[in-house]
Order: sequence, then structure tokens, then C-alpha cells
Amino acid sequence: MEGTLVYRKQLNAEASPQAAYGARLRRLRDERGWTQDELGDLAGCTGRHISAMETGRKSATLPFSRRADQIFGLVGSPDSFEREWRAIKQGSLLAGFPEYLRLEQRAAEIRLYEVGVVPGLLQTPEYATVLAESAVRRGAITPEQAKERVAVTAQRQEAVFAGRETMVFAMLDESCLLRPVGGPEVMKAQYEHLIDFADLPNTILQAVPFSLGERRPFNLPVYILTMVDRSLASYAESAQQGYVEREMTAVLPLHTDYHRMQAVAPSQAASVDIVKQLRKGIT
Repeated sequence: MEGTLVYRKQLNAEASPQAAYGARLRRLRDERGWTQDELGDLAGCTGRHISAMETGRKSATLPFSRRADQIFGLVGSPDSFEREWRAIKQGSLLAGFPEYLRLEQRAAEIRLYEVGVVPGLLQTPEYATVLAESAVRRGAITPEQAKERVAVTAQRQEAVFAGRETMVFAMLDESCLLRPVGGPEVMKAQYEHLIDFADLPNTILQAVPFSLGERRPFNLPVYILTMVDRSLASYAESAQQGYVEREMTAVLPLHTDYHRMQAVAPSQAASVDIVKQLRKGIT
């Protein structure tokens, strides 16, 4: 059940497309006099899940959007939730990622493990631009959305590194370092940026070589946040959706495995030497 009115969170529909979705969901529910639990019963989920979508803590899914259209009589209309969901999904950011960004900006510690590409927090503007422009050529996003992606990467870096004491642990699979992106000049600058990153007082950089084999506990990228109150959150992605998890029973094993991988991966000094050798190899 919802709490009393004094504890009712005010929604800002203009904060993001996802916020607008949640605010409209609440408005339509309020107009019918339903509680979150009552709407949840109709939609086949919990009232807590309805609350999370209304406040933007959880992203809606396509099945839920279609069910909401049936409940509110919006199937096939220009104002359908399915149409709104698809508009959000076609934006420059993966659904669920804005939710993670809000947590990342408030985190005391960030632990990340990335595969295939240098993670956004560590990308140079040139590297980020090449990736975004490649998505444009594939028809995945528009040129305007590509510019937004690059801008979000810069804003994200500023939020984490500008005047804050956030501790950032970055483990990069060897594939991140060996995959050429944008040509020699872009990669040389990216390697130099990684070396500079490792030299910061609040960062740790480790390479995760292929030779670790089965000792590597993760096969996909993993992001783990430690908040100021020492609670944990994790983030992972599928091809269609980003997922934030805050249940300790799910996040704590990832946190433990992350530390185990840190223990067997090369030290920061050895990892920086690897990056320096790759930089020297660029002609």
C-alpha cells in the first residue's frame, strides 16, 4: 500500500522520458482512485513495482506497457504506453541506464569490469565519438543521438571526477585494450589517458589478461556501486535493457567475485606497463 500523503514523492515529468512515463502512469492511476497494489493486481505485478516505475527507480518493460494499455483503454492510440515505451527505447541511452547514472553520481566507490571496449568513465572524447558515429553508420541511432551520447559520457566523467573523492576501481578485460577503435591516433591518446587515469589518487586500474582463463568469474561487463551509506547496487545490460539491482542477496556475490578477480589480476603497476607497451607498439 502507498504511504500517507505526506510521504508521497513528488514527480518531475520533465526530468527524463522515463520520468514522464512514470508521472503519467501515476496520474492515470490516481484518476481511477486505485492504489499501487490495486493497479499491480491488474497488471500482474506488485504495488512496490508500480511505485518503482512511477518514481523512475525501475524502467517499464514492453509487456507491462502493453498490459497498461489494456487496463487504461489505450491500445492502438497515439497516447499508448507501448508507443511511449518504444520512443524511450529508441533514444540515445539504453533503457535502465539513466537510473544507473543517478546512482553512480552519488556513489562513494565505483567498481567496474568491462569487456570489448574501454568503459565510458575512462574514454577520451575521440574514442567516445568514434563509437557513437559507428552506431550512426549502423542505423542504430541518429546523428543527434550520437552527439547526446558523447555529451552524456563527458557529463558522467565530470560528475564522478570533478571535485569529488569517489574511489574508482577499473578492471579492463584484455579485449578492451587490444580492440582497435578509430585508428592509431585515437588509440594512442586512449592509452595515454588510461595511464593518466591510473596515476590519479582515487583510482585503481587493472588489466585482466586472457591467460586468467577460468579464474575470471565474469563473462559480461559488471558495474558495482558502494553508496555513502555502504549499501550496494549493481548494473548489467542485455542487448535491449539495462538493469539496476539493489537486493544485497544478488549484489553481494558479485562484490565478492570482483575482489577475487582483483586478487589474481596483474597489479596496477603491471597493468600500466601493459598499456605502455601497447602504446609503444603504435606506429
